[in-house]
Amino acid sequence: MTLILIETTSLLIRPLALGVRLTANLTAGHLLIQLISTATITLLPILPTVSILTSLILLLLTILEIAVAIIQAYVFVLLLSLYLQENI
Repeated sequence: MTLILIETTSLLIRPLALGVRLTANLTAGHLLIQLISTATITLLPILPTVSILTSLILLLLTILEIAVAIIQAYVFVLLLSLYLQENI
């Protein structure tokens, strides 16, 4: 009886932990983009050349974040289907 409860809890927690991990990864990227964009806007009146360089870095980071989001979505669907397939 105890083993059934442990296995059921394990099967329910796995997709939840997966969702938390994916949310943390995506939130970290968005936070980094927010910090760099704030720095770009702050530096614009003081050092315009540095601000332009920072905005180019921001553009590259945004492209990287889009790629990470696509990969994270693929991993989420793949692992979720594997977890669900285990139960059938």
